[in-house]
Amino acid sequence: MANEKNDGYGQEFAEQRDDYPYPAAGETPENMSVRRYLATRISTLKPPMDKVDNPFKVLSTLSLRNWLNFLVGFIAWTWDSFDFFTVSLTLGDLAETFDRSNADISWGITLVLMLRSVGAIVFGIAADRWGRKWPFVVNNVLFIVLELGTGFCQTYEQFLGVRAIYGIAMGGLYGNAAATAIEDVPEKARGIISGMLQQGYAFGYLLAAAFARGLVDTTGHGWRPLFWFGACPPVLIIIFRLCLPETDSFIERQRVRAEGENVGKTFIVEGKIALRRHWKVLIYMVLLMAGMNFMSHGSQDIFPTLLRNQYNFDADQVTITQVVANLGAMTGGTIVGYLSQTFGRRFSIIVACVVGGALVYPYCFTGNDRVIAAAFFEQFCVQGSWGIIPIHLMELSPGSFRTFVVGTAYQLGNLVSSASSTIETTIGERFPLPPKVEDGESIPRYQYGLVIAIFMGCVYAYVILLTVLGPEYKGRHMGVAHDRDLQEAAGHKAVEHVSHAPGNRSGSDDDHIDYKEGKEGREEEKEKEKEKEKEKEKEKEKEKEKEKEKEEKEESGEEEETATPPPSKKAKQALDPAAAAAAPKPSLRRSDRDSVPTGTYGVHNYYAAMGPD
Repeated sequence: MANEKNDGYGQEFAEQRDDYPYPAAGETPENMSVRRYLATRISTLKPPMDKVDNPFKVLSTLSLRNWLNFLVGFIAWTWDSFDFFTVSLTLGDLAETFDRSNADISWGITLVLMLRSVGAIVFGIAADRWGRKWPFVVNNVLFIVLELGTGFCQTYEQFLGVRAIYGIAMGGLYGNAAATAIEDVPEKARGIISGMLQQGYAFGYLLAAAFARGLVDTTGHGWRPLFWFGACPPVLIIIFRLCLPETDSFIERQRVRAEGENVGKTFIVEGKIALRRHWKVLIYMVLLMAGMNFMSHGSQDIFPTLLRNQYNFDADQVTITQVVANLGAMTGGTIVGYLSQTFGRRFSIIVACVVGGALVYPYCFTGNDRVIAAAFFEQFCVQGSWGIIPIHLMELSPGSFRTFVVGTAYQLGNLVSSASSTIETTIGERFPLPPKVEDGESIPRYQYGLVIAIFMGCVYAYVILLTVLGPEYKGRHMGVAHDRDLQEAAGHKAVEHVSHAPGNRSGSDDDHIDYKEGKEGREEEKEKEKEKEKEKEKEKEKEKEKEKEKEEKEESGEEEETATPPPSKKAKQALDPAAAAAAPKPSLRRSDRDSVPTGTYGVHNYYAAMGPD
């Protein structure tokens, strides 16, 4: 049985199960001993088995505003992915235009990966301080400028400079898109929405591959139309986002900050408290993201090279296999994300990794068209575990810095894993195969399948171990009523005042606040409070007047007359013995005889009371 508990100081967990050993009320990794924490790692993997409706019924619980927020986040993340893959899909054309090697052009990809963390920090802090909306818009404005700029680059140096700035813009979007799409949705819909959102990355690759075939080398401008086209959809995304308000969670949090003297000062205090209280969890999130990014890059980056070099697939076969693999990724992310709502975040990640590990052999060592099936299910597992990541990170993150922490943890993990393709290709060259001859040229071949299999085995083991050791806050409230960091920074009264305001969520993620934003909303509330105070004062005055009237009556000796009822027959007989003797005696009827008490003493007393016949 699930029952909601609140310790009075802001219990942060939506549910506390009687059969769920962790966390107990107020017991979190931040205040547990190391011994106690490690002792609970295995027991807390027990699936909560929370009842979840079918996915269509779950999705029907989303309001129109929830859907719009999700769609704008999903589309933005999809196009972010599209822009990233435009370089890798036109690598050869770019090398020819700038008269450089493929390795030189790949620096454009490396620079993006290196600077994404900078964007996550800058735009993450901005989104947590000033709102999700405007940093999101600025991000997309940069995408427009930089995609157009890439299409007009004339030198290699210009290309690297534009892509470096693009890395900052790309890094800033993920955390904001996740917060916009997820933080207001009902708790039971978080898993499936998380899975659907994350697969915007795979969907972006499919779109990039499709448009690359339609736009590259079909005009006299070569590869450039693909980048020019990439600058168009962000215009529509900006218009879409401008039509939507801030998320309810951020509005609620900003109102608590406004209760204090200085919003900026409260925000800084929140940051200090979050860093002091959650630094261990923040480090864990970066380590987990490093493993997850190694998993995706390790299984995907040189897989096309494996198919071409080791198994002699042609371009069409490689494209078909990649498309099917990404369809598997999109399916797996959605399904496993949904199932994590029943089985828990950590347990679902571990199961996906175990199954994915079992599929590594057919994925790496099938040298014919059957590899398509292996690719589908391998990416089903890889991206299935990834489908849980957006909501898992959000539930682990401090509420005041949700965008910053989610985005930065993801991008730092990406930075650590950016060398995965280099590691795999370098090790692969140590396992040569007989060369193949094309057009009279000898082309070296390597056992990339063996390298990917070894690499993925190590990565799966790392992620499983880290997930077992890590915390899980499934069902954590996103509202301010359950945020202990904010209560400490802004004061318990400020949080209580906002959380009990008319129409707000009161700590429940299934409700939505409909109060007005900014100064206007606060002034209306103050006026309502003044009216309530006036009504209370009037009631007190009325009570005082009544008390005065009573006191005046007592002083003047006025007493209320009480009507005395006429004496009864029995009372008259008691006062007049003659009337009592003349009164008729009741006879003992058959029904009375049947109820005479048994025993001599009882019978005697009964007849004595009845008197003579």
